[in-house]
Amino acid sequence: MVNNAAISHAGKPGRPLEEVMQANRASVASLEEMRSVWETNVFGVLAVTQAFLPLLRQSKAARIVNVSSALGSLTLNSDPSWPYYGSFEVIYGASKTALNAITLSLAIELKEAKINVRAVSPGFTATALNNFQGTDTVEEGSREPIRVVLDEEGPSGVFTGPGEAMVPW
Repeated sequence: MVNNAAISHAGKPGRPLEEVMQANRASVASLEEMRSVWETNVFGVLAVTQAFLPLLRQSKAARIVNVSSALGSLTLNSDPSWPYYGSFEVIYGASKTALNAITLSLAIELKEAKINVRAVSPGFTATALNNFQGTDTVEEGSREPIRVVLDEEGPSGVFTGPGEAMVPW
């Protein structure tokens, strides 16, 4: 199962990424917009996962792959040398941090059931999510999620990004 649904903002469509990032800062973020984004990116993922768990428990090679973002990594976001340092915000970024926590919680809980649970970052992919301002193509962004979903032997409870790079939680 791949949880790939996500939104980055619920405000006026077509805003430049920079404008969205500024509007999503903790000191000024709209709580209504935050609730809307978190409803999709966090609560929606957990609801779908819970609904599919009975079927996943019947599979011999069940996998749950949550499409996250390095922007949700607290380790990276607290490192001043990281290229995107200063970009962490409470709407999209923090929703991906919450998704990472859910992913890790599920991986721990479902270990005995042998259900592999992982988070994956597609990289900065040019999609409607970022008003097509990403640096990677959709084809490039799809490589790691596809690799992870097809990997029947890889470790559970890990977060990877482009090129199979480990991403810290």
